[in-house]
Amino acid sequence: MEFELWWLLAFPLFFVLGWLAARLDIRQVVKESRSLPRSYLTGLNFLLNEQQDKAIDSFLEAVKIDPHTIELHFALGSLFRRRGETDRAIRMHQNLVSREDLSQEQRLQALAELGQDYLKAGLLDRAESAFLQLKGTRLGDISSKYLLEIFQQEKDWAKAIEVIRSLPEHEQVMWRKELANFHCELAASAIADSRFGEAHEHLDEALAQNRQCVRASLLRGELLADQGDDEAALDVWKRVENQSPIYLAMVAEPMMEAYQRQGRVEAGLQLLASWLERHPSLDLLDEVFQWELEREGPRAAYELVRDELRRNPTLLGLDKLLEAALLTAPVEQRHDIDLVKQLIHGHTRRVARYRCDACGFKARQFYWRCPACGGWETYPPRRTEEFDLSP
Repeated sequence: MEFELWWLLAFPLFFVLGWLAARLDIRQVVKESRSLPRSYLTGLNFLLNEQQDKAIDSFLEAVKIDPHTIELHFALGSLFRRRGETDRAIRMHQNLVSREDLSQEQRLQALAELGQDYLKAGLLDRAESAFLQLKGTRLGDISSKYLLEIFQQEKDWAKAIEVIRSLPEHEQVMWRKELANFHCELAASAIADSRFGEAHEHLDEALAQNRQCVRASLLRGELLADQGDDEAALDVWKRVENQSPIYLAMVAEPMMEAYQRQGRVEAGLQLLASWLERHPSLDLLDEVFQWELEREGPRAAYELVRDELRRNPTLLGLDKLLEAALLTAPVEQRHDIDLVKQLIHGHTRRVARYRCDACGFKARQFYWRCPACGGWETYPPRRTEEFDLSP
């Protein structure tokens, strides 16, 4: 390639043009920053230092000086919502939506912010209306996720299913667990109203969406048992071991009732004992203990818990051991054993809770959906002590 003389003239020319462009950009930035109210910059400084009260005061002052600064209104509305002052946030964003000088993009953003205000305030019908107006726009995906949250709070599971099905196919896959639970909710409602055919359809759909949906198996077993088919119900409940063995304690009680109706309690106890050996669980131990206590008496229940305690030492297991020991001990020793049992029982109240894997929220009862973070199946049916003992 030959060197051209005019290249020597082009290099300085390009340099000068770049320098002029940079100077123009700098001047524009300086000009824009000088046009902003000083209180706006002060508010930003307070916001960066997490001083929200002072930031709001500064932003309000800036809005008074320059009421056409749209970004300030958005910032103020967001701050009000985060502080729980939803009425002020709603007024701020309502004013933005009603302004005629907003661009289409700004109006959509204001509508999305207003929908979030309504949702935070618990005005679900107004929030739904706001987000529905965003369907088919660039904020359609965001509105779908908020609508999904609204329909879950309203327990409108049919609409929640419609929202998920309106998502792109690759996003639907991400919501399979939630979709299965929505169908389980509809199935539970159908069972309560004796619409058994409809319940079976929803459970089929739940398992089609998520083959590992233990809740669908639990409900299917209950439905079959209610219809008098205990053998089919037992077959369904036994599948839970392959789906997720940590849920076995939840099928133990209805399974034993089915075995009892069939006159096969011994076979049921043998199955639960084998589960307990393969999948240690405090709730499963409690179920086996109660049946052993009722069927074989305190001595057999004591030996059962003692052996399990040797394999998996827990305070809750010790509490059960003392309960059995109290029934078998001589009269003169029962007072002392009862005293120890009361002390242990007081400590077990702290470790006998369920804990959400997603947010850590603890509760004494099991939930399919965490009441704190709203996650589905984030509550494993395992007690806090079992998590603490896990390696």
